[in-house]
Amino acid sequence: MSELANTIARVIQEQRARHPDRPALIGVSGAQGSGKTTVCQSLVAADAPRFTQFSIDDVYLDHVQRAELAARTHPLFVTRGPPGTHDIGLARSTIDALSTAGETTETPLPRFDKIKDVMKPREAWPVFRGRPEAILVDAWCLGALPVPPSPPLNAIEEEDAHGVWRETQNEFLRTTYADWFASFDAIIYLRAPSWDVVRRWRGQQEVTLRGRALTAEEGAWIDRFILHYERITRSMMDGGVFADWIVRIDEQRRVVSVESEQIT
Repeated sequence: MSELANTIARVIQEQRARHPDRPALIGVSGAQGSGKTTVCQSLVAADAPRFTQFSIDDVYLDHVQRAELAARTHPLFVTRGPPGTHDIGLARSTIDALSTAGETTETPLPRFDKIKDVMKPREAWPVFRGRPEAILVDAWCLGALPVPPSPPLNAIEEEDAHGVWRETQNEFLRTTYADWFASFDAIIYLRAPSWDVVRRWRGQQEVTLRGRALTAEEGAWIDRFILHYERITRSMMDGGVFADWIVRIDEQRRVVSVESEQIT
């Protein structure tokens, strides 16, 4: 396994030792493209011990639900990703089901169809059999703290002149999301080197996904899309994150340092 995977595995083993009677709930947080989903999947694939994993990307609100949210709050909520556009209730119920599962229990793991912008049919969800020894959840905003008000940071935020979209995200972070974050045994934050690196990672993700270079139009769409994440991503990189461990990574996603934020 990679050094990053081994680092996370050590935290998992520590939490399993502290909570031997139930699955350890571990959050892996980091900016888009930081490798959080990939490293979680590699730990699950190792299957020693038995882990399971899902991503916050698996529990998006669908396009109809987000349109309703946008109508109630601000039009920018039609775009999935920011706090408020996830079904945290589904995430928590999935974790609860896995945590209380018996040896033969089959627990469906949610999956979202990003092309159709809806949840996949339940019969298409993968199933975890039994009770895992650890549950890994990865999310770009896991552990994010509310961001203090300030003038618009980019072109997207210029469309939120009165700060309604930004403050509504903060309210979600203070309530629904904060309650969920507090349920984790440990949150590991992968700190990217810079916002510019995050932008490059996001472009690389799309190239890998499509299997070809991006057209100018696709590149422009990515540049706009990632602006929805900029404020909170920058804030987290500057310390606005509740995490037990901070893992600094370089542009190649190699571990630079590991810092414990735990109070002993």
